[in-house]
Amino acid sequence: MPTKLNLASKPFSNRALPWVVTVFVIFVSLVSLIFIVRATTRANAQARTVQNDINTLSQQEHVLRQQVEAVKNSLTHEQQQTLTAAHTLLDRKHFSWSRLFADLEEALPADVRVKRIAVRGVATRGGETLAELELTVVARTPATVTEMIAQMDRAGIFHAELVSQNLQRGRGESGTDMS
Repeated sequence: MPTKLNLASKPFSNRALPWVVTVFVIFVSLVSLIFIVRATTRANAQARTVQNDINTLSQQEHVLRQQVEAVKNSLTHEQQQTLTAAHTLLDRKHFSWSRLFADLEEALPADVRVKRIAVRGVATRGGETLAELELTVVARTPATVTEMIAQMDRAGIFHAELVSQNLQRGRGESGTDMS
């Protein structure tokens, strides 16, 4: 049996495979490029739409601020005071006295008496009603009130500050009056 020899200068080479791989890579690259261009075009269109919306809202805000200024300028001083008072009344209407008393009852120690409560500066922020309270309490020792203030701050419901302290004696009682 005669032996067949391959006498080619480049034996066993496949010239079609590199070209097929090259064409496939170019095809995948072109398809990816098309998807990238389409996504970029969509993103740019959305950015233009959002920018147009922002510009429109800014113009509307500017117009509304001008209207607010026009209304404020048209009000007399007495009407502005009445408007401020009306806003204060509305804020006070949203103020929950029963919640305040429940929170105070929970925060106050048993040996501290409340002498006076004054509510000032009621405001609504973020859905919460905030108020500045002037609370006058009577206790046997100043340390009791100092400890109460520390507990109120730790609880997070109240932010308490000692404003004044008066020693009281009389009517058979001794103690400290603190505001």
